Amino acid sequence: MPHIALPPGLPGISAGFAFRPETAKPMRELAHVLLHLPNSLTPGERELIASHVSARNHCHFCYASHSAAATCHLGDASLVEKVRVDYASAPISPKLKALLAIAGKVQQDGKLVTAADVEAARREGATDMEIHDTVLIAAAFSMYNRYVDGLGTWQPDNPGMYAQMGRHLADHGYTQPSIRQPIGAAV
Repeated sequence: MPHIALPPGLPGISAGFAFRPETAKPMRELAHVLLHLPNSLTPGERELIASHVSARNHCHFCYASHSAAATCHLGDASLVEKVRVDYASAPISPKLKALLAIAGKVQQDGKLVTAADVEAARREGATDMEIHDTVLIAAAFSMYNRYVDGLGTWQPDNPGMYAQMGRHLADHGYTQPSIRQPIGAAV
């Protein structure tokens, strides 16, 4: 049960966004720039960073929806799960592993990121923009995760709902809601 009177029938961040549209707009735009717009990191790689941080923060809603978006981009749910379980042994590029190490440190405390972490990412081919965006994705998703969980939002158990949200995010990005009406409302 949500801690405040959020609009009923809207899951996770959708409820918070509907409650306060004026804060939803910049939050959506930031996610859209970081995860959807063209970048040297693929959308699938950026979604993996978002899902990695969300898993570490134990935010079911964000982990499930961004894992579903990563799966849509990458076409491989088992890869997304391997990254969640142990990214260091997952079949992903050394560059992405180095960036996930940085993201994990930002998720805990940004001050844990060291010059050695950044240099390790650079040795694997990471650009300053990719390092910047990794740090910002990790910081933003820590905020989004805390927003979802701090409000006590409803987080459905239905994997199909997350698959639908993930498909919308992968195809259309973040500027428009993936759930446009409360669950159970008349179509």
